[in-house]
Amino acid sequence: MNKALNWGILSTGTIAHKFAKTIKAMGEEAVLYAASSRDLKKAEDFAEEYGIVKAYGSYEEMLLDENVDAVYVATPHSHHFDHMMLCLEHGKHVLCEKSFTVNRQQAELIFKTAKEKNLFVMEGFWTKFLPIYREVEKVLADGVLGDIRLVTAQYGYCTGTERGIRKFDPQLAGGTLLDIGVYAVGFASMILGYQPKAIETQVRFNDMGTDEFSSILLQYENGAIAQLTTAIQTTMPVLGCIYGSKGYMQINDFKSPSKFTVILNNGTEYDVKMDLEINGFEYEIREAQNCIMNNQLESSIQTPEQSIAVMDIMDQVRSKWGLVYPMEK
Repeated sequence: MNKALNWGILSTGTIAHKFAKTIKAMGEEAVLYAASSRDLKKAEDFAEEYGIVKAYGSYEEMLLDENVDAVYVATPHSHHFDHMMLCLEHGKHVLCEKSFTVNRQQAELIFKTAKEKNLFVMEGFWTKFLPIYREVEKVLADGVLGDIRLVTAQYGYCTGTERGIRKFDPQLAGGTLLDIGVYAVGFASMILGYQPKAIETQVRFNDMGTDEFSSILLQYENGAIAQLTTAIQTTMPVLGCIYGSKGYMQINDFKSPSKFTVILNNGTEYDVKMDLEINGFEYEIREAQNCIMNNQLESSIQTPEQSIAVMDIMDQVRSKWGLVYPMEK
C-alpha cells in the first residue's frame, strides 16, 4: 500500500470532530474519506463540515465501502468492543479511542481476532505518541533523575449537567476511571512499567453508582510507587511528576504537554520544550498509518500487551470498588 490511507470515522461525537480536524490539517498525509452515524443527517452535516467524500447513516454501510482502508472508532468506550469487532468482521484496520475496551477480556479478544484476520488494531492512547515523551524517556534512560522512586499524576475537571450525566452513566461504562483515570494509569505505566505488584485504592461514588473521584496507589517490585488521583466534577491541575534519587521532573498537562522541567538536587534546573504540530492526535494517526502501510499488525509504541495490561490494572481497581458495569453482568 503506497498511497495515503482512506479513513472512515465511526460515530460523529466530540472526539470524532477532533480527529477530523487533525486529519484535515495533515494535508496529503491522510485522507478523511467517510463518516458514519446512526443518524444520516448527522453524518451528512459532519461530512459537509470537513469536506468528507462519503456520509453513511449506519456503521455497517460505511464498513461495506471497499474504499475505506482504516476506521477510527469514536463511540463511547462501552461500545468499543462491539464496534471494533464489526470493523474487523468487515476487514478494516482499526484505531480506537481510549479507553480501549471495558475490560481486559474484551481487549484480549479484539487483538486475538485482529491477528487471526491479519488486521492492524491500536488503542489511540494519544499521549504516548507525543514526541516530547521520547525526550522524557531519554532523560530517564540517561539516569539524570537517578533511581525513580515515585510517580504522581492528577487530573480533574467539571462539566455541565447533561454531559455530566453522560459521563457517569453506568450503561456507557461511565465514571472517572475509564474516562480520564486511564491517562493517569497510562502515564504511570509508561514510567514504572505495566505490571505493578500491588494495587490499593479509595473511591467516592456519585448518585448514578459510578466513580466520581478516586485515588489509586500502585506499588512495583523495585519499591517504586505511583500515586494517581482523578476526578470529574472536581477541578484540579493536570500535573504529572517523576521523583528520583537525584531530582525530579514536573510535567504540566501531562496528557498533552509542550514542555517538562527537570529540577535536580544540586540546584540545576532546565526546561525541555516541544510544541505540538497540530493538536497531538497527528502522531497516533501517523503511527497507525505507518504500521498499516508497512504491513505491521501492531505498534511498537503502544503494543497490544500494554493496552491489555492497562485494562487489567483498571479491572483490578474496579474489583476492589465492587463496580461492575451492566454489560459485564
